[in-house]
Amino acid sequence: MSVRADTVEPMPSPPAIEAIELVKRYGQETAVDGVSFTVPPGTVLGLLGPNGAGKTTTVRMMTTLTEPTSGTARVAGYDVLTDPDQVRRHMGLTGQVATVDELLTGRENIRMIGGLYGIRRNHLNRIGDQLLQQFSLTDAGDRVVKSYSGGMRRRLDLAVSLLASPPVLFLDEPTTGLDPRSRSELWDVLRGLVAQGTTLLLTTQYLEEADQLADNIVVIDRGRIIAQGSPLELKQQAGRASLVVTVADVADLEPAHALLARTGAEVFTDTAARRLTASADGLDDMISVAGWLRDSGIGVDDIGLSRPSLDDVFLTLTGHRTEDSEEVGA
Repeated sequence: MSVRADTVEPMPSPPAIEAIELVKRYGQETAVDGVSFTVPPGTVLGLLGPNGAGKTTTVRMMTTLTEPTSGTARVAGYDVLTDPDQVRRHMGLTGQVATVDELLTGRENIRMIGGLYGIRRNHLNRIGDQLLQQFSLTDAGDRVVKSYSGGMRRRLDLAVSLLASPPVLFLDEPTTGLDPRSRSELWDVLRGLVAQGTTLLLTTQYLEEADQLADNIVVIDRGRIIAQGSPLELKQQAGRASLVVTVADVADLEPAHALLARTGAEVFTDTAARRLTASADGLDDMISVAGWLRDSGIGVDDIGLSRPSLDDVFLTLTGHRTEDSEEVGA
């Protein structure tokens, strides 16, 4: 019996990154306690947690900088314990602090690091020009890094980590200390890398950053994974969406309240703001309520769905917000 070629499903690609029961102890303290996850190629995993949750320690184990107490990890199919040289050849790493030399120019930093990678000079010059252009640093390429802004230094640090065109990139809190504009610019750069096929593991304590960039999120607290899933899946764990209606006339609050109650949800009224809030199953509820309000002639200034934030998720899972956690491990 023959099988048509177009009916055979393609084999799934192996994970670009795997953490397998990673554990790291420092004396009696356990910084990372049995962390496991996988990252498909060409996607972004956000490793989310407060300071001291174990994010940096996890990254250090996965990038061969720290040996696990037990467990292991694979990067681009290579084991960090049995094949660390291949792991380093197939990954890039940008740490929390920029590692570029402040006394050199941007272009000189690229040449120095490229030389350490063994990249030939003529090829390195071409790559360097491409990276400076990609990261909007061409005009600053011949200036000493000491004169760069924080955002420019982070972009140069990221550019240097891409000199060897690694398929996997680890970013340990890459936007810490950046102003909102610099952070947004760096997000755009990272989206471009993913569009080109790079796999990213991003550690962050910024909930908005994980929401903006990550396809999947692993929430870690006190060295353990407490939840994982897509941003939407995690938000759903924190509760249902809320339907929020602001009526144009305070006199319409009572009839509007009765209409929202038809969804079966409890309705909360803020008279001063002319606002009604009720839990909702999603867009269908909003469309239904909007139709009822229109048919009843009730004027509306605003209507929309409000979903739980990732901060709400973290509060639900741990009992505290990310910024409230005490430091346990790096």
